[in-house]
Amino acid sequence: MSLFRHAVFDISVAKFSELPPPSTPEVAFAGRSNAGKSSALNTLVDHTRLAFVSKTPGRTQLINYFRLANGAYLVDLPGYGYAKVPEKIRRQWQALLENYLTRRPSLVGLVLIMDARHPLKDLDKQMIEWFAPSGRPIHILLTKSDKLSRSEAAATLTAVRKALEDFHGQVTAQLFSSLKKTGMEEAEAAIAGWLDVAEPEICTPDEEPMDKKKGPPAKGEEAGDPMP
Repeated sequence: MSLFRHAVFDISVAKFSELPPPSTPEVAFAGRSNAGKSSALNTLVDHTRLAFVSKTPGRTQLINYFRLANGAYLVDLPGYGYAKVPEKIRRQWQALLENYLTRRPSLVGLVLIMDARHPLKDLDKQMIEWFAPSGRPIHILLTKSDKLSRSEAAATLTAVRKALEDFHGQVTAQLFSSLKKTGMEEAEAAIAGWLDVAEPEICTPDEEPMDKKKGPPAKGEEAGDPMP
């Protein structure tokens, strides 16, 4: 059972000024628009449509908040790097992400999603450079690892970890697959440690789990990716 299975949608915001009061800790999820960010978030919360997955990346520029049972938040940030986004929108989106990552006092950690076949692209490195000076942890999920052979996946993980050695443990990385649900326990342990999340109680058959509530309204878009 996912440690975060009771997550429910709380609010979507389009501007930094619209963020909720920073009264509870939050962990942000960021990544390239085609890296499988929303799929990874859905897998971690054991909910197929909490964060909407689109066949066309780059459709929503909202910050989406999902509340956990203990009041903490998982925050789905706009995806970045989608080539078809107009330059003006891309600049606005970059400013929103940078403001959030550098100025949000309740942000306790960043989960950075990367396609295991294409890790540490320039914008991924830029995200790390924005956030690392805060001293807060970054945990990288190398998603779609099921698309690599076992030896390829192991070599990729080794190469990424070596590239991050200068951060002296502040930036960690693991393999992850939403399709195969591999890497779940390692990811849960990292994020739960930041948020002090305990194992949730098991619902009785007569109880309706909170995670069945619908997420934010969207016409098939992936919550967290910018509008074209």
